[in-house]
Amino acid sequence: MLGWSQQELADKAIVSLNALVRLENGKVDSRISTLQAIEAALTKAGVEFLSVGQRGEGVRLLNPRA
Repeated sequence: MLGWSQQELADKAIVSLNALVRLENGKVDSRISTLQAIEAALTKAGVEFLSVGQRGEGVRLLNPRA
């Protein structure tokens, strides 16, 4: 969607690459602060997170702001 590597997302979210890889591999014991940092970085880049009640659960890209 954004074309970012794992390292780029980790850098933009200011989290370790290891934490991001663990999360992507289903190790959901990540800290809330890590999840919030990743969400904030993606939101800043124009990704909108949709809840079940908002036209279906998922994500969409509003305006890319890389």
